Amino acid sequence: MTSSAVTAVPHPRPADRGVIANARRIVVKVGSSSLTSIKGGISEEAVTALADALAAKRNAGTEIILVSSGAIAAGLAPLGLAKRPRDLATQQAAASVGQGLLMARYTQAFGAHGVTVSQVLLTAEDLMRRSQHTNAFRALNRLVNLGVVPVVNENDTVATHEIRFGDNDRLAALVAHLVRADALVLLSDVDSLYDGPPSHGAKRIPLVEGPHDLEGVTIGKAGKAGVGTGGMTTKVEAATIAAGSGIHALVTSTPNAAAVLAGEDVGTWFTVNGARKPVRLLWLAHLASVRGQLILDDGAVKAVRHRHTSLLPAGISAVEGDFEAGDAVEMVSTDGTVIARGLVNYSAAELPQMLGRSTKELGKSLGRGYDREVVHVDDLVLV
Repeated sequence: MTSSAVTAVPHPRPADRGVIANARRIVVKVGSSSLTSIKGGISEEAVTALADALAAKRNAGTEIILVSSGAIAAGLAPLGLAKRPRDLATQQAAASVGQGLLMARYTQAFGAHGVTVSQVLLTAEDLMRRSQHTNAFRALNRLVNLGVVPVVNENDTVATHEIRFGDNDRLAALVAHLVRADALVLLSDVDSLYDGPPSHGAKRIPLVEGPHDLEGVTIGKAGKAGVGTGGMTTKVEAATIAAGSGIHALVTSTPNAAAVLAGEDVGTWFTVNGARKPVRLLWLAHLASVRGQLILDDGAVKAVRHRHTSLLPAGISAVEGDFEAGDAVEMVSTDGTVIARGLVNYSAAELPQMLGRSTKELGKSLGRGYDREVVHVDDLVLV
């Protein structure tokens, strides 16, 4: 990780760290690199140390939800694979073998403290559709109310390239919103965000209050071990998503887990700088796979951006891409500036005949079903 000079950042106020120390509900995410042994596979020692810290916090009264990578890494050795496969089918096979092994380790490690764990596998679609994310919330909420520590992972066995989180850091940010957590803790093999390479005397960045604190910092990618998918880049993205939507976040190394949960000054703290948003809109803003673009005239740009209205066919001048009803699209101005993202109610084949026309006119000429918004305001997020 390299950088230019960065303005010194003050340490988080004690009251900020107290959010975690006194939290009612915390989402903790741990990466594959933190759980993998030198010889490969999941390290029992690493799992045990993490479970010790989380179980102690749980037994002290805090509800814990663990988002854990490691299923694919756990499946490599049993399948005779030397490194994480690149093709989706082999990743799915490794996840299928490894998920059971990973849960067995967690069950044993937490069980030593009298804590029950459960397995919860999610796909992006589970948080995209209202009925499914409501069911996911109910299940997770009931589990923690029963004293269980849910262990959440992306359902790699059935996830596709088109609809997937891609890494568990962003999944953790969305889960934190889904369960209305007080804080998000992202654990990896790096103890903090730095303003340059730590080996070159770089300084720790203890506090991020907004994007301005990250100016000039180049964030590192996935490590050399090759078992993870994100590196520090996705952790900062996830922490930024959480902080920008009402949830404090902290990035640090897995050995610091107990210190973090005690509210000690470790890692990098991302303080809240925005209001909470519906989890579906967070997915749309940060994770949705965009299938096309709707080119808006100046009036539609003002209506969407400043008056926060739905997008009507009268304000669309052109359509680009190949998409179906329900897909995510970008809304852009005539100069190419992206204004918003949304879930479109019509396919790319249907829209051209509707452009520039009022919904009343369309209802009369094309029939019922063509008299509604192209993108409803509830399915639209400004970017």
